Amino acid sequence: MGDLAFIFGTSLGVGFSGAVTPGPLFTFTVAEAAHRGARAGPLIVLGHAILELALLIALGLGLSRVLSNGAVVAAVSLVGGVALVAFGAAMGHSTRTARLSLHGSARGSTFRLHPVVAGVVASASNPFWTVWWATIGLAYLTRASAYGLAGTATFYAGHILSDLTWFGGVALLVATGRRFLRDPAYRVLIGVCGLFLIGLGVYFIVDGAKRFMV
Repeated sequence: MGDLAFIFGTSLGVGFSGAVTPGPLFTFTVAEAAHRGARAGPLIVLGHAILELALLIALGLGLSRVLSNGAVVAAVSLVGGVALVAFGAAMGHSTRTARLSLHGSARGSTFRLHPVVAGVVASASNPFWTVWWATIGLAYLTRASAYGLAGTATFYAGHILSDLTWFGGVALLVATGRRFLRDPAYRVLIGVCGLFLIGLGVYFIVDGAKRFMV
């Protein structure tokens, strides 16, 4: 029991190393919470958790050997970068007509995804998520799996709790301040989020291209 408690506690801490890093999941959480309310946070984390559970199973089936291939990481960076630029451009386009409803809905936005789907897309389109799991996550999972299924499940629970705590908190803060967020400020927020995704996408594309050149 003591070993599992240690795995859970340290997994929670390690999980924060990925959660607090600015990225698509954070951007999607802010954008969705602005018009859906605090519930957007847990829903986005649910999509993120579903994808991570699938990855966890895949790693157990041998995907880790594939992720150690530099060409694969480079390809993921390029594809993910293009996806981020596309989503960022869609968010930027929506700033011309987006309106914020105080009842929790946004109108005129061309950037619409269900929060659960957004959680999957935001995670899958972020190459750093793949790299994190291929390095930090995989290394920790290897240690946790030494305790069998209980160790792996405990690691997963601690990791997801870190995501839920962080992104749920972010969504709550955004939703709480929603009454003070008028349409002009909302459009600026969406625009900044869009620019961030575009910038991050360009960075990933350049990084992927460099990896192919090595």
